[in-house]
Amino acid sequence: MDQVQIKRVTALSELKGIQQLQQINLKKNLSVAEIEQEGFVTAEYSLEFLQLLHNAGPSIIAVDGSLVVGYALVAIRAASLQHELLADLFEKIDNTNFKGSRLRSSNYVVAGQLCIHKDYRGMGLVQSMYAFYRECLSPEFDYCITDVASTNPRSLKAHQKTGFKVIDTLHFDGQDFDLILWDWNSRQVS
Repeated sequence: MDQVQIKRVTALSELKGIQQLQQINLKKNLSVAEIEQEGFVTAEYSLEFLQLLHNAGPSIIAVDGSLVVGYALVAIRAASLQHELLADLFEKIDNTNFKGSRLRSSNYVVAGQLCIHKDYRGMGLVQSMYAFYRECLSPEFDYCITDVASTNPRSLKAHQKTGFKVIDTLHFDGQDFDLILWDWNSRQVS
């Protein structure tokens, strides 16, 4: 992992790298064995939508030279409302209770998607990217929230290792998802 750099997106070529990595790891593009062993991503984002997200808040990437080998999308409410799945996720989060009140009254950012290139898995990149995510965004946001398909235990385990906790279960398009929250201002990354 010495050659891998964690940083924020700064170029269109990096957004294209995110989209390429996403395409390779979309559930619809994987075999059943790959889905069970490696995990998957569910949502498909166009380059135009990735640019919209970027303009609102540049995402976190892991790069090996010029190759994007991992990403954690920064989804800010205003930009996310332009995508049906993310807009629905924000609505569900807003109506979820945490610490005695609805999350709509808190200031949170959504990790719009996380993916690691299969040749770079098991190297701690999830934790490294989320540590950088926290460093960049925790001064502005109270929580980082995302959801993970209940059929993707590999992803849930990686998120829990970072500090995410399951706070609810959601149902989208015939599938269950764990809604997970990282209360990053109350706990240090180990």
